[in-house]
Amino acid sequence: MKRLHYAWVVLGVTFVCLLITAATRATPSILIVPLQEEFGWSRTTISFAISVNILLYGLIGPFAAGFINRYGPRRVMTAAAILIGLGTLTTVTIKQPWQLFGLWGVLVGVGTGIMAIVLGATVVQRWFHVHRGLALGMLTASTATGQLIFLPLLAKIVVDHGWRASVALMAAIALLMAPVAFILMRDRPQDKGLRPLGLPVGESPAVAAVENPFVAAISALRVASRRREFWILAGTFFVCGASTNGLIGTHLVPACMDHGMPEVQAASLLAVMGIFDLIGTTGSGWLSDRFDNRVLLLVYYGLRGLSLLYLPYGFAPSGHGLSVFAVFYGLDWIATVPPTVALARQAFGAEKVGVIFGWIVAAHQVGAALAAGVAGIIRTRDGSYDHAFLIAGGLCLISACGVLFAGRRRDQSGLVPQMG
Repeated sequence: MKRLHYAWVVLGVTFVCLLITAATRATPSILIVPLQEEFGWSRTTISFAISVNILLYGLIGPFAAGFINRYGPRRVMTAAAILIGLGTLTTVTIKQPWQLFGLWGVLVGVGTGIMAIVLGATVVQRWFHVHRGLALGMLTASTATGQLIFLPLLAKIVVDHGWRASVALMAAIALLMAPVAFILMRDRPQDKGLRPLGLPVGESPAVAAVENPFVAAISALRVASRRREFWILAGTFFVCGASTNGLIGTHLVPACMDHGMPEVQAASLLAVMGIFDLIGTTGSGWLSDRFDNRVLLLVYYGLRGLSLLYLPYGFAPSGHGLSVFAVFYGLDWIATVPPTVALARQAFGAEKVGVIFGWIVAAHQVGAALAAGVAGIIRTRDGSYDHAFLIAGGLCLISACGVLFAGRRRDQSGLVPQMG
């Protein structure tokens, strides 16, 4: 029997780290109501702190890609895990809104921004020559799996023991990531005397230039901003972030509670969406290896838009409206990532696409941060989230059409950013 290639071990470690990071980022959705009840803060105030976290998560991406290229995934993952754990743990001591902004917004935002999908794309490129779309789809799906595993448990702990116990548990789990990453992770196949999985003998692995992370990020943005494809991909990914992390990921649980659903049940609904997203995003990675990625994005954004337009009617007490929403919305929660990476690589080439994709992710998180804050304002003003859901649904339908102009030919050489 052939020995298991260490690429799969590295993929597993990265999957677990991204999963726990995603669970940490999803935790505020079950904290909004408890914080409001304990401190009397408005949802606008709490949503603003979450917006800071989401914004930094995205803006760190382009620079994180440079740091990963310079220092390697192993050290970067270890440092990020420590930062996430300490920032989360200290949150239990907050008494004032500015403390929530500084700890959860800034420290945890920076840590999770480092441990994000740009990291996953780097790992896939370094370790995989074949199965890249599938591997990237699996890592992208880890964000849904994080919600699937942790959110119902965390919501139960909040109900039984208070929100601080829930946050402390996530902090402990995040801190455990550091030794796991340091012991098992390796920066390159060469560290284990191996070649990337499936790389033909005689062919050398692609290596990106090691530059100053800040210079590399700004230079990549300058190059990308001259291309129409960048603005289309960044614009549609802006809407992707607004309609997922910013709106549903942050506000679905409190919206369900507004309609009388218990918090644990509401968190379980989000976890059900995670199950279907795990299936949908992994499948999206497989499909992105085989079909026109513009058509895939047309379908994904179209289904998401229709699901959001339906959501206000899904809260009706009779019927299974929310279950229907969870299935259709969950299937393409973040299924957009593999096709977007593929189109970015096609447009900008293997050497530069890593950092450029980081800027596209930054647009994603700017949209998420804006949606998290605006949805909180709409809820405070109107007493419901209905207008926020309808606006997001309309934007998704516009993106479904706009993405068709992102490129006219399919890249046959691979789909994952070619980063060092």
